[in-house]
Amino acid sequence: MTLDLLALGLELARRGEPFALATVVRCERPASARPGARALIREDGTVSGWIGGSCAEPLVVKEALDALRDGEPRLIALVGEGAGGSAGREGVRWHAMPCHSGGTLEIYVEPVLPKPQIVLVGSGPVVETLARLAAALAYAVVVVEREPAGKPFLAGETVVDGLARVPAAPRSFVVVATHGRFDEDALEQALQRDAAYVSLVASPRRAAAVVETLRARGVTEDRLRRLKSPAGLDLGAVTPEEIAVSILAEIVRVRRSAEPGPRSDAPPAPSTVPEARDPVCGMTVEVARARATSEAGGRSFYFCCAGCKERFDRDPAAYAPGLQA
Repeated sequence: MTLDLLALGLELARRGEPFALATVVRCERPASARPGARALIREDGTVSGWIGGSCAEPLVVKEALDALRDGEPRLIALVGEGAGGSAGREGVRWHAMPCHSGGTLEIYVEPVLPKPQIVLVGSGPVVETLARLAAALAYAVVVVEREPAGKPFLAGETVVDGLARVPAAPRSFVVVATHGRFDEDALEQALQRDAAYVSLVASPRRAAAVVETLRARGVTEDRLRRLKSPAGLDLGAVTPEEIAVSILAEIVRVRRSAEPGPRSDAPPAPSTVPEARDPVCGMTVEVARARATSEAGGRSFYFCCAGCKERFDRDPAAYAPGLQA
């Protein structure tokens, strides 16, 4: 099972598809899972592997999807009735799990996200330095040149003839350094993408002229406002290498401000996913992923498993006081 999961994870990583890996690290009986049990959770909530029964899995999936959204790993404790307490332990996200008779599962959930992509359009010392620095910071580097020299700057990089042929990535950063040769063409394409950052290496005067040309071509003001020029933080950079450092520093700032992650000791951020409380066991259930539902008294009820639904259906009033017949 572990080898199959690792093979699946490797294939997803190659395709640039995010996923989370959940591993049981500790348990207290009568929890059914054992340390070392693993599951892989994809962005659509699909689960491969096994880390516990019908009560454990929905909570783990919820935490895994949250981890994919904020990029932060987490250690979660699923604690049943009569089990040892994990509430209040620093760094542990505690959940009550009253569906089973007792026991505790502690599960480490780790998101695996595709590398952020830096697309460098052009050539020269700034591009060469940016390519080296970005690769050192584990960015996926793509270099685009209208007339490529026939070989990449560095082993493992890709020279692509034309920005239009570069697959758009949700976490991409585009730097245009074409030195007046085809600034407008490159930026017109780049600004049509939903990139996190688009910049132009140029003087303020040249940048203003480029913006006017783009405006005349019909590029909207919303798109033009996304263009950062001159590229880079104002560090007083003079040399091409210093300019490259200032640009990469700006990209890091944009990336981190757009992907804030809670500190390990901070409480979990409130979820924006519609949730409901299972009236039988008390578990929090994502409405869209509820394993079972019932209608009673003109209201909808959502359950973590079929067993809770069956108990509710036998006597709805016992679990929803004041329910209208």
